[in-house]
Amino acid sequence: MSEPIWNEFLTERDKQVFAASGFGARQGFGKRPVLLIVDVSYNFCGDRPEPILESIKRWRTSCGEDAWTGVKAIQRLLAAGRAKDLPVIYTTGVRRPDNWDAGAWAWKNSRTRDRVSPQGLDLDGDTIVTEIAPERRDIVIYKQKPSAFHATPLIDYLTLLGADSLIVVGTSTSGCVRATVVDAFSHNYRVAVVEEGCFDRAQASHAMTLCDLQAKYADVVKLDEIITFIATLPKGLFELPPA
Repeated sequence: MSEPIWNEFLTERDKQVFAASGFGARQGFGKRPVLLIVDVSYNFCGDRPEPILESIKRWRTSCGEDAWTGVKAIQRLLAAGRAKDLPVIYTTGVRRPDNWDAGAWAWKNSRTRDRVSPQGLDLDGDTIVTEIAPERRDIVIYKQKPSAFHATPLIDYLTLLGADSLIVVGTSTSGCVRATVVDAFSHNYRVAVVEEGCFDRAQASHAMTLCDLQAKYADVVKLDEIITFIATLPKGLFELPPA
């Protein structure tokens, strides 16, 4: 088995502390999981795979090529989930045309007002990328803050579905994914974070966030493992919207 992605960023002391403290125990999967795809939009992926330093010239929050590697993993996850009729919930951002409602986002980023689509592209940056576009029965939640739970109906939909767990992918790992997972943990949902399906702008932030999530809030799992788990689920667990 390969070493965890975060190991290269840990000191020997860190590794000893994790080993001795009891953190990082495996919680296991739930029985009624929902797939949650966090913010996989053009704003965070750019409009094509390209090096991040090129992509962020046009899409300031892009994660560059890593985003498109993540999209490929999410495609596989969605195929497995839809084969079992699991609910799929997407999140993406929403903002006034004048960007007034950026609120606190404007305090920590000098390019917050830069929300114009790149020249020659008729794309709304908050549109979920075509490669994993929602289907008619999927649920799309619009949010303005990092957590998918903050001021959204997500918890109401999970209650309606009778879900007991979430399988989470998306971006950014250290931002909206982390905030969403911590809130899901706070609501006592079991959470599995699919490593290959998450991505970020900073490699160290991505790795260390996965480390923190695995230690305290979720099981960080490989794509192949979660697909194998989904295959064991009976079909028809949920009453979904009409297709």
